[in-house]
Amino acid sequence: MRKTINLPLLVVLSCLLLAACAIKAPQAKIPAPLKIGYSVALVNITPEKLAYAKSVGIDYLETSFQAYIDKDLNLKKSEAEITEEVQKVKAAADKAGIRFWSVHMPYNQKIDLSLTDETERQKVVGLHKKVLAFCQILEPQVILFHPSYYLTPGEREQRKKQLITSSLELLPAVKAINATMVIENMLGPELMADAKRERPLCRSVEETLEIMNRLPKDIYSAVDMNHIKHPELLIRALGGRVKSIHAADGHGEKENHYFPCSGQGSNNWPAILAALEEVGYRGPFLFESAYKDEKELKECYLSLYSAYLAQRQQIKQ
Repeated sequence: MRKTINLPLLVVLSCLLLAACAIKAPQAKIPAPLKIGYSVALVNITPEKLAYAKSVGIDYLETSFQAYIDKDLNLKKSEAEITEEVQKVKAAADKAGIRFWSVHMPYNQKIDLSLTDETERQKVVGLHKKVLAFCQILEPQVILFHPSYYLTPGEREQRKKQLITSSLELLPAVKAINATMVIENMLGPELMADAKRERPLCRSVEETLEIMNRLPKDIYSAVDMNHIKHPELLIRALGGRVKSIHAADGHGEKENHYFPCSGQGSNNWPAILAALEEVGYRGPFLFESAYKDEKELKECYLSLYSAYLAQRQQIKQ
């Protein structure tokens, strides 16, 4: 009769571990495609537009209230009239099955969170709080702010401090409508836009990180891929603070907003999608670009996604 050998438990476990290691490891999980969104001014939204957008694969919108504000920061219509119009848009979106991902807050030379004149800065903050009351009707997940307009040379540090002050004042109001506050990076291939003006704040990876590190952790970032060369570098640098994006192609030198599938810009879309996956971004792929027909948006994204998966597979082989 064959003698049975009782191996110690540790030896048995070691053998099991070696056997497990000998089995080929499964391939990494393929990232799921993102939902599709795009930017439409509130005054341009119609029930017909929403129904068509949904039919061609769009699930999210970014909108703005810029058209409702005059050059002196006053509302062009009464609050009651604007509220009624916003309610109608929200009802149409609900009927179409489209959600509001974000609201792009108003901006121009006067609507600037970094103004050094304290009275004017407070006026801008007050305007934003008034607009947030309309935003609440739409139930957006994200409220997006520009950090500044163009700057006068020599006041950049003061402008950063004013932006931070304004952001701290607005954060509770954004949270009160159950939304996330984000600051968008701005165009800035070099410091000077011309002989008299500096580029806006958040013009580079380094400056965006510096400003974000001076803000509370619950203020996040939106990466505009038209505003910077190699946006994947900014995405990776910001990491988990990337909560929204603007998808457009360009060269990082001026406001091109090319359609990402037009071939006109220089963005490396597989690298961008890889960076978004690495930082865990799961918001929509939100187009802020030229296009001819909404049906092109999802088709374009899926082609970019397919190219990314193909490159990802080549790297692993």
